[in-house]
Amino acid sequence: MSVQKIDLGFDPEELREKYRVERDKRLRVDGSEQYQEMTGDFTHYVDDPYIGEKIEREPLTDEMDVIVIGGGFGGLITGARLKESGLDRVRIIEKGGDFGGTWYWNRYPGAACDVESYIYLPLCEELGFVPKEKYTHAPEILEHSHNIGKKYDLYKEACFQTEVTGLEWDEQAANWIVRTNRNDTMRARFVAMSNGPLNRPKLPGIKGISDFKGHTFHTSRWDYGYTGGGPDGGLDKLADKRVGVIGTGATAVQCVPHLGVGAKELFVFQRTPSSIDVRDNRPTDPEWAAELKPGWQKERMENFNTLTSGGIVEEDLIQDGWTEIIRNLISMANYRGKGLQRSEIAEMIELADFQKMEQVRARAQEIVNDPDVAESLKPYYRQFCKRPCFHDDYLPTFNRDNVHLIDTDGKGIDEISERGIVANGKLVELDCIIFATGFEVGTDYTRRSGYDVIGKGGLKLSNKWADGMKSLHGLHTRGFPNLFIISNAQAAFTTNFPHAMDESAQHIGYIVNQCLSGNISTIEPSEEAEEAWVQEIISLARLSESYQAACTPGYYNNEGKPNPRSIQNASYGKGPNPFFKRMKSWREEGGMQGLELG
Repeated sequence: MSVQKIDLGFDPEELREKYRVERDKRLRVDGSEQYQEMTGDFTHYVDDPYIGEKIEREPLTDEMDVIVIGGGFGGLITGARLKESGLDRVRIIEKGGDFGGTWYWNRYPGAACDVESYIYLPLCEELGFVPKEKYTHAPEILEHSHNIGKKYDLYKEACFQTEVTGLEWDEQAANWIVRTNRNDTMRARFVAMSNGPLNRPKLPGIKGISDFKGHTFHTSRWDYGYTGGGPDGGLDKLADKRVGVIGTGATAVQCVPHLGVGAKELFVFQRTPSSIDVRDNRPTDPEWAAELKPGWQKERMENFNTLTSGGIVEEDLIQDGWTEIIRNLISMANYRGKGLQRSEIAEMIELADFQKMEQVRARAQEIVNDPDVAESLKPYYRQFCKRPCFHDDYLPTFNRDNVHLIDTDGKGIDEISERGIVANGKLVELDCIIFATGFEVGTDYTRRSGYDVIGKGGLKLSNKWADGMKSLHGLHTRGFPNLFIISNAQAAFTTNFPHAMDESAQHIGYIVNQCLSGNISTIEPSEEAEEAWVQEIISLARLSESYQAACTPGYYNNEGKPNPRSIQNASYGKGPNPFFKRMKSWREEGGMQGLELG
């Protein structure tokens, strides 16, 4: 059946043009540079509001087998897998007051995971734990993080309220010197950097951002002292306040419903609407949980990963909005794509994407009473140009009399004044501005980390990666022995981040044990292996370059300004499953191919 004969209910060419027009409205020459770095007068936005009192301790000068930087899921999983493999001298350094990473910082009302909690929360089976909801809320996720730390005795050596300020390779001693803001000079044979993909809050570089005389804060440092209430809502102190929210991404989608209930007046300032699909959260069925068999979490993780990577499985175990997207694509390709040429497959996928987004737009039209507001809340871009959102209360919030959508038609806010926000040429007077503007993605790795790394011969990581990342498997980089980098860049990208983190952690555990048991003092990639991997990443990334360029600006495409570094810093283009399989084969082959052993 030809593409032209399918009754779609819409004109694909008209949609392509609409998408192009909406993208062009939002293109900016400054890309990711449009954001204000939180330094100088802006440092108070990243202060920790959750610390009861500062931990006082003497500076440390001891030595560990492995130091892990970052106490979020990546650091916790790495620490756990290293402990499982028999290592005892493992230390996690974390700038927050406890483990949790993203979930330590993000305590805003309504915060919850958007990937099924049974697969998102790591090490559930190891802890004998089943979350109480399909999409569990932040407090339970934070508690689970603490329980991982307890289960694997990671609190014993942990350093909280501590930020790494320098990391330097000592060639003579063949170990790393780790310096911190607590005057520590620790040493470690290996260092794993798990700084997290979303760890550095960002502010929009709006004119007059420092001029506002009212109250302000970033959602990742929620000020319950000002708003009242807690993670479940009840923001009673806002009853007489006019509140403005800047941003309409995943964070705003979750906190706006609570702000709408609590505030006297709520103004949501939008540049680009999110895609809001059905969430349908529900409590965990205790009978289902009781019947889970050993290996249940890994099976579900792999099932989800296969589906969201475009693969086909016998049964969709997850049955949610993420897997529905791919089920629709598969359905169209299987049953409507008979006899298609390879050149038509991409068009079929695009049409399936159009259908899904038409459904999302129809939902906004159906739920929101004001037709103009409903139209403004319709996303006109491909489904995965931005991270899709799933929520049942966000769209209905705009039916409240006290909630106002200030749509800027892609232009963004004009400026911030002493009294409020100027958008579309009009001043909206406010008592409070809340920045739901997310985290830095795509900026230099060393900027997001907050420190540079000095390797062999004084080589700085910022200099080596000045023109793009260079690594083997996204994990090692030449000139920096015994250093592991846990990220999506040049490695696997998955919708379910903790799955990829666990695969990396198991790989690191294998390598560290090979070194300790084989009397290997140092490992680093060979020049040839690193160059080959970089070229493979670039060649695979170019396959999606046109797709990203056609997307509305966002952090996936460097705010609409893709550059050669974005391509070189991309994830492994064949998808996560082939990457995981390749790493497993690498371990099974032995010999640590591509690494030079000292």
